[in-house]
Amino acid sequence: MRNAAFSALFLAFLASATSFTHAVPAVKPESSASIVIQASSTQQSTKVKLNSADEETLRRDLFGIGASKAKAIVAYRESNGPFTVVDELLEVKGIGKVLLEKNRDRLEVN
Repeated sequence: MRNAAFSALFLAFLASATSFTHAVPAVKPESSASIVIQASSTQQSTKVKLNSADEETLRRDLFGIGASKAKAIVAYRESNGPFTVVDELLEVKGIGKVLLEKNRDRLEVN
């Protein structure tokens, strides 16, 4: 008698669990992935304008640029005039090829 009651309860539990899984809508993983992609593309589309950015913007938005390098970029720009190409940044003391390549996609000359 106990086994029959237990079996009936177990069968009822399985039946309700099966119907519950069919009642819950499936989450589409690509919808959350597209949100992440949109957010990252929005962040990457903002470029640093090399001729008008202040020291804080240079330091905050570029990889490997601290306060002293940001100050050197602004000082170079003030003494030599505006940058004509992004590669001209190599003439600033402390900026090398590796650092320029890390930031090339984030820079623009306006």
